Amino acid sequence: MKIELKVVPTRFRAYQLGEPGSSFSYFAGDHFTLIEARLTERSYESLLSELMSCGKSTIDTLHITSWDQDHCSFKELQEILHVLKPKKIEYPGYDHDSDNCGNCLEEIIRYQNERKRMALAMEARRIDPPYVNGLDSAKHLGYSDIFYHPREFYGGSNDNSTVKLFRSGMFNVASLGDIEHANIGAMLRRCRTFKSEVDILLLAHHGAKNDVNSKSLFRVVRPAIAVCSSDYDNQYGHPHDDVRSALDGLDILTLTTKRGDVLIESIPNHRKEYRVTDLISDSTRVSAREVFVSKKFHLLSMNQDSIRNRVLPGFKGLK
Repeated sequence: MKIELKVVPTRFRAYQLGEPGSSFSYFAGDHFTLIEARLTERSYESLLSELMSCGKSTIDTLHITSWDQDHCSFKELQEILHVLKPKKIEYPGYDHDSDNCGNCLEEIIRYQNERKRMALAMEARRIDPPYVNGLDSAKHLGYSDIFYHPREFYGGSNDNSTVKLFRSGMFNVASLGDIEHANIGAMLRRCRTFKSEVDILLLAHHGAKNDVNSKSLFRVVRPAIAVCSSDYDNQYGHPHDDVRSALDGLDILTLTTKRGDVLIESIPNHRKEYRVTDLISDSTRVSAREVFVSKKFHLLSMNQDSIRNRVLPGFKGLK
């Protein structure tokens, strides 16, 4: 078994929207993913600046975790499709009776058909249980993204959010959408890759107190950083005091978009260390900087026997 570290320039950004909602981006190698269909007056220039820093003018993938308006706004979705022209859209697999859901889904289908008429690359992917359960299982360390949920549908729409581990870069980012159910948290705690490879955890449901944002999950996963998307001035108090206390008790750095964007970027040689910059809104000033070592570097730097034992517990060698 031969698993090698790759040199992958990687960037993550959490955008301050100036209102309730979430917007993130993950760039690895040459692939730019915008997480959530939100684009406000406050975040627009930051997103364009981030694209420029990545040498991009458009996005490759639009990943939407939920049909709720704070994750996917119809008018902002229209602007994203018109200006940023994604080649792929990953959209929620559950049905919702809201006008916002219906309008957004129609817009995605319209955009897909328009791209196809123009003979341009386009894939619109519904992330539902048949799709997630039909994927191959992640069996070893690597750089392939992983979908964890929805494996089944729950009664509440929040718990049908998409859960994905962005794993194609030199550090990994886990997006939890709005999930809250204890069963989903328990499932994630049992997943070997999830509990050992997450560097940055995007807190579920904006850092609200629930059965997923729990000390039991944080203790098992041990991300270096937890990111909470807060509206300007944080009128909802995210993350919840109990969630922040649990993170602090485990020495997990908690960052929010209350004061401005959060930027995380790999630093040369793009194999080991990444730098976290907590930006202050409407300025180039910085409130904090820290450097971390990616879990991927640690795991892939193990000797082959250690890696084999982690991937195949109890493996005694071939006869």
